[in-house]
Amino acid sequence: MTSASEIYVTQPALPPLAEFIPYLEQIWESKVLTNGGPFHQQLEQALCDRLGVEHLALFTNGTIALVTALQALRISGEVITTPYSFVATAHSLLWNGIRPVFVDIDPDTLNLDPAQIEAAITPQTMAILPVHVYGHPCNVEAIQQIADIHNLKVIYDAAHAFGVEDQDGSITRHGDLSVLSFHATKVFNTFEGGAIVCPDAKTKLRIDRLKNFGFVDEVTVVAPGINGKMSEINAAFGLLQLNSLTDALARRAAIAQTYREQLRDVQGIRCHARGSQRVANDAYFPIMVEPNYPLTRDALYTQFKRHGIHCRRYFYPLISDFPMYRGLPSASHDHLPNAVRAASQVLCLPIYPTLQTDEQQRVIDLLRDASHAHA
Repeated sequence: MTSASEIYVTQPALPPLAEFIPYLEQIWESKVLTNGGPFHQQLEQALCDRLGVEHLALFTNGTIALVTALQALRISGEVITTPYSFVATAHSLLWNGIRPVFVDIDPDTLNLDPAQIEAAITPQTMAILPVHVYGHPCNVEAIQQIADIHNLKVIYDAAHAFGVEDQDGSITRHGDLSVLSFHATKVFNTFEGGAIVCPDAKTKLRIDRLKNFGFVDEVTVVAPGINGKMSEINAAFGLLQLNSLTDALARRAAIAQTYREQLRDVQGIRCHARGSQRVANDAYFPIMVEPNYPLTRDALYTQFKRHGIHCRRYFYPLISDFPMYRGLPSASHDHLPNAVRAASQVLCLPIYPTLQTDEQQRVIDLLRDASHAHA
């Protein structure tokens, strides 16, 4: 149990328990707990409607969805990706026996830099795996152009990008596949969960089989699939979450705006650019603690913790610094200067719908006080 005075970077939005009971009763009465039951089917359709996409396959979590997306497109060899992400992005490659090739990020967007991609392409390259970092869209047009020229697949890790739209609609429609996470700390969650947005019914059918061990029918298995199915309880919780999602996003936007306004004049603190999206989700609120701030990022992080405010150095360390990756030639810090700098400066501040005004003010005041006290 956490203290009421503690503040975390993200917190799951939990509806009243009484609202969840009728869903549990229906599951209990139906005796269908998993394997594509009625709530699973309802949630898939509801998410298609909400996101403006035609085909979506639910998963038990976003990592299994990433692993399966690579299998669905029969990716092998090498895949170009970013070192600046949650480790599941690259782990999904290793689970498929694929060699990650890390490319540096754009210093402003913190997304995979398209200008660095072509130099990393080899005869073994089969795909590009970019991440919409903090829900801010990648340069999808530039990435697709490179993929088309070199006949590469594109799978987007859209774990942070639920509901994000560019000028033409859902950001998840880009690439060959897009993978979402519905982990408890995400903007939309199902406790644990994820999904793959599919371009057509044929691809969804293959993915649905892969997430169910490769079964076609009771006696026929056509692929070495995995157990990636979302349970009825998780799907029911997702349906309930959708009811309050619009209000939750509005609250996140208001919190983000307050941070931007009140931190604008704090020297050495730079709020990450909002991005080019037409519709944002304010999934995270990263700041960059620059050299002219009196405290280092790590010292500020420690200062927050002492005050019961649990921010996150997100993403630090870089994926490429972990033991299973740092021996790769593409993991060298000399090769990734922008990612190394971002990982040493980033700090994600608390942002979630139930964050109270006085709690947010504590965060802002600490940033301001530390700036003055150590100047």
